[in-house]
Amino acid sequence: MEDTPDDAQVVERVAALDIGKAEVVCCVRVPSPTGSRRRAQEVRTFSTMTRSLIGMGDWLAGFGVTRVVMEATSDYWKPPFYLLEAAGFETWLVNARDVKHLPGRPKTDKLDAVWLCKVAERGMVRPSFVPPAPIRQLRDLTRYRVDLVGERGREKNRVEKLLEDAQIKLSVVASDIFGVSGRAMMDALVAGERDPTVLAQLARSRMRVKLGDLQEAFVGRFNDHHAFLLARMLSHVDQVNADITAVEDRIGEVVAPFAAAVARLDEIPGVGVTAARAIIAEIGTDMTRFPTAGHLASWAKFAPGVKESAGKAKGNGTTGHGNPYLARVLGEAAVGAARTDTFLGERYRRIARRRGKKKAIVAVGRSILIIVWHLLADEQTTFTDLGSDHYDTRGGTQRAVRNHIRGLQTLGYQVTLQPAA
Repeated sequence: MEDTPDDAQVVERVAALDIGKAEVVCCVRVPSPTGSRRRAQEVRTFSTMTRSLIGMGDWLAGFGVTRVVMEATSDYWKPPFYLLEAAGFETWLVNARDVKHLPGRPKTDKLDAVWLCKVAERGMVRPSFVPPAPIRQLRDLTRYRVDLVGERGREKNRVEKLLEDAQIKLSVVASDIFGVSGRAMMDALVAGERDPTVLAQLARSRMRVKLGDLQEAFVGRFNDHHAFLLARMLSHVDQVNADITAVEDRIGEVVAPFAAAVARLDEIPGVGVTAARAIIAEIGTDMTRFPTAGHLASWAKFAPGVKESAGKAKGNGTTGHGNPYLARVLGEAAVGAARTDTFLGERYRRIARRRGKKKAIVAVGRSILIIVWHLLADEQTTFTDLGSDHYDTRGGTQRAVRNHIRGLQTLGYQVTLQPAA
């Protein structure tokens, strides 16, 4: 142990980890045994194997460490974080941007651990949001479902490209080649059927009105090579579909304790059961982590950052990059809400007219996130739609009149008002 001068510590017994794939460098800083205002410091290196990490936890406990801080390094932070969390330590995961080394200083794993420890003991870092274990399990499932859906979409695109290569124009006639009719036709192609008339006759329901177009679409040069590849692709799509179904069933089991929260979020326009589950998986149900709805919107990067210098605002109101999975589901929910005759739908249309569709999606996504915070923060809160006429009625009749006049004038009309009898 070595004494280092320090007179401004905040956390009395703290440790910091510099995490790699194979090794963890741990720095501990505690009060000096001499009783002075100096600090005692020790640095050790541990393997990332489980037994070594458990030994590191015992070593930290021997110093009476209360808080352990680590950077979010790829996925390597998860084993030490989870083990130390289970051992009862206050574990903090911090953003690497917040603890960058000062320019000009040498950089090694040991120095990085010491620097992080010094920054942490003075309270100069903030912990990132790491949900509890049940939410983490739900998050793993919902994110894997998103990845599977993306993989299914990519494989379907490969199928369409393969048919184009064989001059089979099924996608020109059918809006969804993986519908009941389209799938039956592709299975017949794999089985060896090449007669356009026979293939067209596999159409069902509304597709039967396009028999002539279908016969023309199947006049191509589909051969055994294409049949082999198409069989593999269709098999892959079927397997991914089965995996998605299995994952959704598992999500239903894991999300059962949060069924009431899912039901409340399902009431929001544009938010269905799947979206509600994904939102809960990303932000959890305990809103004490976010003191206000604005904190949640800021964390999700659905609020413009504040950048000002010399009295001038910088950055043009950009929001930055937040949780991509949460942003995806909020964007999809905003697009869905835009098609409804609700307050959110009217909000989207008003903003889209003035500032464009992209900004409208972000604005409505933020509104949805604000609603989500209030519904999760108080279990007694219920969703009540303000109505699509909210903007016209909240300011009274005269405000509605002015808005309608302004809209007509924008279209090039001169408006004269005459009161009705």
